[in-house]
Amino acid sequence: MNSKGTLSFLILFVVAVLNSATSYAQTDLTLHDIYASNTYRSSGYGTVRWLKSGQGYSTVEANKDGGSDIVEYDAKTGAKTILVNAKQLTPKNAKSPLWIDDYEWSADNSKLLIFTNTRKVWRYNTRGDYWVLNLKTGNLQQLGKSLVGSTLMFAKFSPDGAKVGYVSQQNVYVENIANSTVKQLTFDGGKNIINGTFDWVYEEELDCRDGFRWSPDGKFIAYWQSDTKNIGTFYLIDNIDSLYSKPIPLPYPKVGTKLSAVKVGVISADGGKTNWFKIPGDPTNNYLARMEFIPNSNEVIVQQLNRPQNTNKLWKCDVKTMSINNMYTEKDGSFLDVHDDTRWVDGNKYFTWTSEKDGWNHLYKISRDGRESKLITVGDFDVVQITTIDSKNGYVYYIASPDNFTQRYLYRSKLDGGSKAERITPEALQGQNAYQMSENAEWAIHTFQNSTTPPVISLVSLPNHKVVRTLVDNHLLKEKYDALKLNAKEFIKIDIGDVSLDAWMIKPRNFDPNKKYPILFYVYGEPAGSTVQDDWEGGSLWDQYMAQQGNIVVSIDNRGTKTPRGKAWRNSIYGQIGILASQDQANAAKKLFATYPFIDQQRVGIWGWSGGGQMTLNCMFRHPDIYKTGLALAFVSDQRLYDATYQERYMGLITDNAKGYHDGSPINFAKNLEGKLMIIAGTADDNVHYQSFEMLSNELIKQNKMFNMMSYPMRTHSINERDNTTYHLRETMAKYWKENL
Repeated sequence: MNSKGTLSFLILFVVAVLNSATSYAQTDLTLHDIYASNTYRSSGYGTVRWLKSGQGYSTVEANKDGGSDIVEYDAKTGAKTILVNAKQLTPKNAKSPLWIDDYEWSADNSKLLIFTNTRKVWRYNTRGDYWVLNLKTGNLQQLGKSLVGSTLMFAKFSPDGAKVGYVSQQNVYVENIANSTVKQLTFDGGKNIINGTFDWVYEEELDCRDGFRWSPDGKFIAYWQSDTKNIGTFYLIDNIDSLYSKPIPLPYPKVGTKLSAVKVGVISADGGKTNWFKIPGDPTNNYLARMEFIPNSNEVIVQQLNRPQNTNKLWKCDVKTMSINNMYTEKDGSFLDVHDDTRWVDGNKYFTWTSEKDGWNHLYKISRDGRESKLITVGDFDVVQITTIDSKNGYVYYIASPDNFTQRYLYRSKLDGGSKAERITPEALQGQNAYQMSENAEWAIHTFQNSTTPPVISLVSLPNHKVVRTLVDNHLLKEKYDALKLNAKEFIKIDIGDVSLDAWMIKPRNFDPNKKYPILFYVYGEPAGSTVQDDWEGGSLWDQYMAQQGNIVVSIDNRGTKTPRGKAWRNSIYGQIGILASQDQANAAKKLFATYPFIDQQRVGIWGWSGGGQMTLNCMFRHPDIYKTGLALAFVSDQRLYDATYQERYMGLITDNAKGYHDGSPINFAKNLEGKLMIIAGTADDNVHYQSFEMLSNELIKQNKMFNMMSYPMRTHSINERDNTTYHLRETMAKYWKENL
């Protein structure tokens, strides 16, 4: 239901070869071009690592021999130096160099850690092989050779670069690089015990994957341990890969059921006994959501969220004495999101902390003992993301958008809180702007995009924001896109009385305001995301395709969606997921009908995926007078079936809000279906289980409601695995709309 991810924005754009100029004259957008031949993929720029000096960065580039080199660019001059060539990354007796999925430098830049041969663990490729290259000696060695192949996870150098810690098969290891000696630190991992990484729900809803930390002196490792024995097991069924069906067990805590028992321990990097911090509270009814060492200390900070996720306690824990101290606590009347903007400043006497306690998401500076708290970012706006903290010059750089919630810009404020927000992004760059900045805040890799401009990636100097050189401009893609002569998204405001909602509209080519057109609403509506953003979004080609077929296409962000509109906006849906949002969508639809006479009110469709699938069902079942046909993908039909962490954050505990859970679940209103409906799901969806699909189907049958359905065997929540899946899915959707809208 909630789709997240922790990858850098620079690798969101797939590097692809664009079609030749002969395609620029094309006037029709086809599903084959979008989903089969990938004609409109954008080019990107490789993973960037700013070097310690702050005056250059490294990245991966293909060379003329078919391999990849790691190169350094001088930010000022653009001078290129090959730091590591493909030959250096070719193991002995191997025919080809290592494929670089990711890499990391040791603190002194003398060693390089390569992540390769990766495998997916639920969402991301976090398991694979690791190799270390010693740049002084040229020695290339594989880590964990004595362990089961391609099982290593989250490898990272010790602070002195002499060792590497990693996880394999739910245990933590340390390997001495000089002699390849492997030391196993934990031995109880396996089955229900997980060391150094996390269970499904911590990964999906708390964005926890890498589960161990080196101490600053390299003597200790602090790590999470999860015990999943109390979690109920959900079984995915594989019916297509063998003669007999194969059950795939998935420990998955549903609403109101027990969570994993999670604790944080510390162990010597040389091995021995683990000592556990005795953090108060039932470990199966609290979350240990974050843990990091305070720089230059033997203390870790642990964030403990209670089960309703409205109280966050910060515990300062000493790895030598094992003493703990509750240094800071934040509470909220509804819910708290976990924030990752804890940076230590002023000689590690203070840390930064984001909070919504004044009604906006702002950055604060809090003393190490938790007694002092000072606002840094001042104004009626939300801080979306901290980009970097320039301690030397006393600035914090961050992303915000005070005046347009669909756009994003770089700002800075003084760390002492004594200045107003200063916009750094030039006014001309209207749209979404993202930055990967050097630590000294002098340079950044800047990505600019909006709904009609594919990503333009540049190196800029700061704070003057001068473009030093353009790295990728995607001009060929832009020419191809413009040749389609599509109507751009029109961003509009819809006043529904007590609030004004952001929306966009796409009109068909050759639009005639005197004609009547069917309207297709694309909806998400949940607090995990937003659909109304002024970004490229791959050109919104599906939406454009549907408009090309003669439809008005509209998307609306109802209250509660993840936009920088303040705490009251985001908290408005607390306890009523699916209820307030579907009412907002319905009111906005009525307002559009009254405003635009070219909309045919008898041909109104709505569709969405995941949370948007649930919203589609709620709109169809609650407002059958408005919505005539719907298509719901990968949806939750009953909120009790979804994971505890997400659902309880926004709905409260089911023991306190049973009515809200009932009224927000579309299955309880399926009897009201009047229009046409199609439902689609993947049978191997580990996120929103196929159970939701079958339970709704059963209820619709019980109520004698006719509907269409499509199942994709052994596809997950994204319904994109295996051959031809994405193209087939979109053809199926297009066929349904052609016949029913």
